[in-house]
Amino acid sequence: MRLGGRTWRVLASTVRLGGKELRVVRPAQPVRHAPAYYDERSGGATIVVDKAAAVDLACAWWLAARSPRSLVWLPLRTTGCTCESWPDDAQRLDIVLVHHSLGFRASSWKRVRARAESTGALHTVELPHRPFPTLSAVDWDTAQYHDRRGRPPSVVRATNRDTLRFDLAADTLFVVGSRPAFAQWSDQIRELVEDCPRDMATFPGRHCCAEIGGYCFDPHLHITYCQTHR
Repeated sequence: MRLGGRTWRVLASTVRLGGKELRVVRPAQPVRHAPAYYDERSGGATIVVDKAAAVDLACAWWLAARSPRSLVWLPLRTTGCTCESWPDDAQRLDIVLVHHSLGFRASSWKRVRARAESTGALHTVELPHRPFPTLSAVDWDTAQYHDRRGRPPSVVRATNRDTLRFDLAADTLFVVGSRPAFAQWSDQIRELVEDCPRDMATFPGRHCCAEIGGYCFDPHLHITYCQTHR
């Protein structure tokens, strides 16, 4: 399954908030199988996908990296999915991908969402032949952890504007970063769509996922294929 050349139908809404116009983009059709929930024990969020939902997420990721004036909203709390691949007591989440330069305050999201969910003009997003760059292991490691002043990795991540950051508000996980920050993790998103289906067909039952962001108990996003619906 290749991402290059794929199209994604979206609804785009313009919302005014405090004298500022915000563009909110969401899928034109519901993402059928992508329940997202927050795991308080690990401090991270998990999205459980099938193949179609993985493609939706990849398209959203590509668009967010290239749309610094937009909030890319995935309304996943009400997917209607009946799969039981998440804990009964989990907090269900929507996902918003947003460029850090927009300076959007997560605390404003509830008002923005209420205005955006009832409007929207239909648009088509088309991914290029090679939508995601391929980073070498050295490039990826350098971008995440190293700096010329010899600071420890935890300090580098805390001060690096090209590192993804996460926030929770109004039952929504915000993934915030620059274009390079989204690009650093885009190859994992590509592998989820293009490589995992082949691996799962060859090795039934294999766990196939993308780990985005932090490590251990740092904030992070875990995107994994459903064991039942693949």
